[in-house]
Amino acid sequence: MGYLWIAGAVGVAAAGVLFVIQQRRTRSLLAPTLVGSIGAFLLVAGWLFVLDPNQPKHEAIKTGGLAGGAVVALYALWLNDRRRRTDEARQQVEVDRQAIETARQKLEDSRAEHDRSRVADERFARSVELLGHDAEQVRVGAMHALAGLARTRGEYTQTVLDVLCAYLRRPFKPERDDEGDPTPESERELEVRLSAQRLIADLLPKDDQADAPLYDLDLTRAYLTYFDLSHRQVGELMIRAARLTESNSFHHTVVHGGAWFTDGRSSGRLHLHHVVFRGRAWFSRFHNTENTDFSGTRFLGPNKFAGTRFDGRVSFAGAEFAEPIDFTGAEFHGDLDLRPAKSTVARTHGMKVSLAHETALPDGWVVDPRDATTGLVRS
Repeated sequence: MGYLWIAGAVGVAAAGVLFVIQQRRTRSLLAPTLVGSIGAFLLVAGWLFVLDPNQPKHEAIKTGGLAGGAVVALYALWLNDRRRRTDEARQQVEVDRQAIETARQKLEDSRAEHDRSRVADERFARSVELLGHDAEQVRVGAMHALAGLARTRGEYTQTVLDVLCAYLRRPFKPERDDEGDPTPESERELEVRLSAQRLIADLLPKDDQADAPLYDLDLTRAYLTYFDLSHRQVGELMIRAARLTESNSFHHTVVHGGAWFTDGRSSGRLHLHHVVFRGRAWFSRFHNTENTDFSGTRFLGPNKFAGTRFDGRVSFAGAEFAEPIDFTGAEFHGDLDLRPAKSTVARTHGMKVSLAHETALPDGWVVDPRDATTGLVRS
């Protein structure tokens, strides 16, 4: 028993040398651990026998076993830590791989989007170029191509609407033959313009669509016939100095911005009933030779009818005015129903109505005859 600790010391030393060798060769450290555990057991147990030969042998063996077990436990802890670090490294590699894959996917998406934008730009440019083609069917096809582009790529919608409005702003005066019928050239051009009008309406959101994108229409000096924007939403609506013929419908339209009909001329029926003008509604110097219907329309912003002239029947029955009505210098030469939903203040200086036609005015308004056919209105 006296030399047992020496064998243990040799075992521990051998385990240390074996550990260094295995570590350099990156091999398993199980063998050095087992040798070290046995050496620790012999070293501790033998040393206890030397220090106190009279102590019970099982106590020395138990203490030596604890020492050997401690070596194995340390090896197990080292293995567990190494496994943890390996798992963390593997997870980091996976994270890096996913990040690289995400970046690669974003790059491919960006490249694909760039290609789609380039194709869309080329398609747009080609379609705009074809709008100047001599053949009307080519121009109509170009308009439908532009509308299709606007439907598939929303960022083009306002631009396409601007182009279609610009086409309608091109000078156009229908020519007629000796019998008073439109010439074939005028008929063909009119068909192209009707297509542009229909596509404009189709690209605008419905009046009941919540949180819809708003688009502006600039139809200044445009020639419009059978134009129908009913049940649509518009941002700003500019129809300054426009020419409207036959029948044009804006009923149940919601205009979120301003609406300008200033200096416009209409020679047909004009349906403006149940429109909602959220901004200003300007009809200064507007002239219509046929019937005009404003019944049920809501004017939620400033309004101006100064200098307007209506030769046909006009109805404001049930209309709402959030601000005073400006009828300064307005002339009504046909039937007039001016009974809004609520009593309102109005500026009626120089306002004229026809004494030969039926006129219904709000309570308290008075008509002073000016001559046999015309009367001035005082509110």
